[in-house]
Amino acid sequence: MGHPRRSAPNRSSPMPEIARIGEKFAERRVQLRLTQQTLADLAGVSRSSVQALEYGTGSVKLASVVEIADVLGLRLQPMTIAETESHR
Repeated sequence: MGHPRRSAPNRSSPMPEIARIGEKFAERRVQLRLTQQTLADLAGVSRSSVQALEYGTGSVKLASVVEIADVLGLRLQPMTIAETESHR
């Protein structure tokens, strides 16, 4: 039998940052007393996109993340990606 499809975000995954962002987005949504569906409608995205972002699962387009952040009154900060010595 396979593994269950739904699980908590894996904090040791290669992309723990998306899980952290999702948690912040969910906290802000609840703070604003918005449902996932209402947030999705206001941002022009699907409810499943909001849910995937909040749970850190699936894939969400960057444009959707930006739209959701805008509705929540949040700002995404650019991060610096440095090339390591081993990749030169």
